Amino acid sequence: MDKIRVVLVEDHDLTRAGLRAALGQFSDIDVLGEAESGEKGLDMLNTYKPDVALVDIGLPDIDGIELVRRLRNVQGEKASGTRVVMLTMHDSAKAVLAAFSAGADSYCTKEIGTNDLAQAIRETNEGNAWIDPAIARIVLGQVAPQSASAGMVTMEKTVSIKAVEPEFEQILDSYPLTERELEILENIVQGCSNAQIAERLFITVGTVKTHVRNILNKLGANDRTQAAVRALRAGLIS
Repeated sequence: MDKIRVVLVEDHDLTRAGLRAALGQFSDIDVLGEAESGEKGLDMLNTYKPDVALVDIGLPDIDGIELVRRLRNVQGEKASGTRVVMLTMHDSAKAVLAAFSAGADSYCTKEIGTNDLAQAIRETNEGNAWIDPAIARIVLGQVAPQSASAGMVTMEKTVSIKAVEPEFEQILDSYPLTERELEILENIVQGCSNAQIAERLFITVGTVKTHVRNILNKLGANDRTQAAVRALRAGLIS
């Protein structure tokens, strides 16, 4: 089995050393190199072209968001490009949205456990988005109160979403998420099971499953976590 080739971009020496040591425990992950600044990290990513880059958002020269933006400009739309896991202390909606808008694939806080970080790298390498449940809960929890200012258009009990990625835009334009689907999406992010959602919303488990399936289809997601990320990228929240 081929190892997942990773580059670390983190300005704190101890944190960077800790990440390398932690990831060294996993036989399927190979840390190719590390950089302590955004400019050096960008050069390393363009040279090594790793599978996954683990990037700190708070770098001393260009920040992680700008690094990702420049990386994506170089890569264009190539599917084989390096995927990015953003690593940060920030758990604000603004920081998360900025990271995904720049082109980050996944988002983790620095409190993440070693096993979870390895799993995030694996999921990201496979083309899936990975986001800390706590972060998704913070961001998507603002959907309802911010709906008026987030640029969402409500018509006949549906919410029209402007998708960032073209393949989702057509689906969402034709089949926007309904208010009920948004309710269920929020509950999913909060970690609720289908049974708990059914109890909260006074509907059957079968109905919840149908809505979840529709949400995944509309957002082009493989699972619940990816659905949350697709929702962020689609512009549910400004």
